[in-house]
Amino acid sequence: MTEDRSAAGPYIEYDGLPVLHGSEVKLPLIHPYVPVEAGRYITPGGGRLTIRKSETNSAHLRITLDHLGCPAQCTPEKNAAFRRLALAAEGYCVHAGCRHRPAFSNGVMRCFEVRTGSIPLAAFVRAVLAVELGDLTPASRLSEDAESRFGPVRPAEALDGGD
Repeated sequence: MTEDRSAAGPYIEYDGLPVLHGSEVKLPLIHPYVPVEAGRYITPGGGRLTIRKSETNSAHLRITLDHLGCPAQCTPEKNAAFRRLALAAEGYCVHAGCRHRPAFSNGVMRCFEVRTGSIPLAAFVRAVLAVELGDLTPASRLSEDAESRFGPVRPAEALDGGD
């Protein structure tokens, strides 16, 4: 028997995915083509995805993807695609008159504030999962759609973990 010491361990191999904390192995595995609702999930790429109402703005959902800094999820291409998703979500907020700090940080944890009724939740989550698995196309489509509607929000380079 292994002692569970909170965030320090134990870590368990799970269904061919990167190791998970012992408390996470009972989380459901999210599939990109099933209905999406609030909750905490394990992603096909081994990340932890949390969907919940934003604590600061009731008109938003907060979507958090955590890979514990996994190097395969921290490539420049994936970071750029996750930035584009954050900017796409921000474009809808700016258009609606909502000015909040875009939530995004490279590698360790990616947080997105998505305005309810803007980008369909299932489409946004599918784009997040696609980037995780190496398909950058859905993120580009959401970004291009937001820019065609509202124009560029800010350069992707200006969005980083310090903002």
